This record gives sequence, C-alpha cells and structure tokens, in this order.
Amino acid sequence: MILVSVLQEVPVEETVKEVSVLDLLFKGGYMILPIVLLSLVGTYILVERLMTIKAADQTPESLMDEVKQMVVSGRVSEAQQLCARNSTPIAKMLEKGLSRIGNPLKSIEASIENVGKIEVYKLEKNLTLLATISGAAPMIGFLGTVTGMIQAFMSIAQEEGAVSPKLLSSGIYEAMITTAAGLFVGIISYLAYNYLITKVGKLIHKMEYTSINFIDLLQEPQK
Repeated sequence: MILVSVLQEVPVEETVKEVSVLDLLFKGGYMILPIVLLSLVGTYILVERLMTIKAADQTPESLMDEVKQMVVSGRVSEAQQLCARNSTPIAKMLEKGLSRIGNPLKSIEASIENVGKIEVYKLEKNLTLLATISGAAPMIGFLGTVTGMIQAFMSIAQEEGAVSPKLLSSGIYEAMITTAAGLFVGIISYLAYNYLITKVGKLIHKMEYTSINFIDLLQEPQK
C-alpha cells in the first residue's frame, strides 16, 4: 500500500511521441525505396487498368440488336458505320466481321477471333507486372529484414560492455518497417491483380458471347 501511494505521487513523464507514417518510412533505410517505387507503379497500373476496362465495357446493350436488324434488312454498310462509332472491343469485333461478309464463314470467324485476341492483349496489358509486384514487394521487405538484423548485430559486435536499446533501434526499425511495408504493398497488389483479372474475364466472356451470336446471325437464312 505504501509503494502504491508513493508511485501515485511520483509524476510520470510522457516519453511516447507520436510518429507519423512518413517518419517510419524514413527509419526503414534504403530498402524502403524500392518498395515505395513498387507501390507507386502498382497504384498507377491499378488506376490505369480500371479506366481502360471501364471504357472497354461501355458497349451499348442495344448494339447487337441494331446490327442484327440492319444485317437482316441488307444494310451492312450502315451496321459497319454504327460499330465504327464505338471504340469498344465488341464493336471492333462486329465491325471486322461485317467487313468480311461475303467471304466463307471460317474466314469471318477467324478475322473476328484475331481482333478479339488483340483486344484481350490490350485489356491484360501490365497485369503481369502487377502480379510481379505482389511477389517482389514482400521479398524485398524480407531482404530489408535481413539487412536490418545484420546492422543490429554489427552494432552489438562493435559495442563494448552493455548494449543500449537505442543502439539497436536503427537496425530493428529497418528490419520491421521494410517487412511490414513489403507485405502491405504485396497484399494490396495481389488483391488488385485478382480484381482486375476478374473484370477482364467478365469482359472476355461478353466478347465471346457476342461473336457467337454474330456467327449464328450469319448462318440464319436470309429473307
């Protein structure tokens, strides 16, 4: 009881200071720089791909119906002009198929497929780089852990006598911060990659569905 009363009377100095995220990053050492760079590249890819996929998915729902009506009534050139006014992958595939009407069905199907492959390549651009970032960032973080611990042990070896925690703080900071930053960037990049892959997959399914409908349209007996 006496000890408790004495402790209550002793003023306690606040030694804990608020540390900003930027200060923590600076304490991460040189290994934090490539992780920050990877995070910036990953963010750019995510935003750019989202905008590209959104623009590619803006095909009017009535486009296929309008093309079908025009083809059935023999207005193929008008259908081509209608598709040309849309820059989406589906519209480009339809435009290519319309321009091949009169050729064998196999030739039309191949031309549509080739356009589709080009458009899919455009949609998947830089996604492999995002996947690489999701794996590389944690590895760099672990490398920072190793270099930070090496620095801490070197400080212990060079110090004679008792080792103060402050002496080890820089190496431990580098070890922990680079690991946390690398894992954070890796997890976000991995989630972003899978999200974008899902969006691209849905759009590819729409493209395949449209191409099948168009080929079926050409196989229908013309009135």
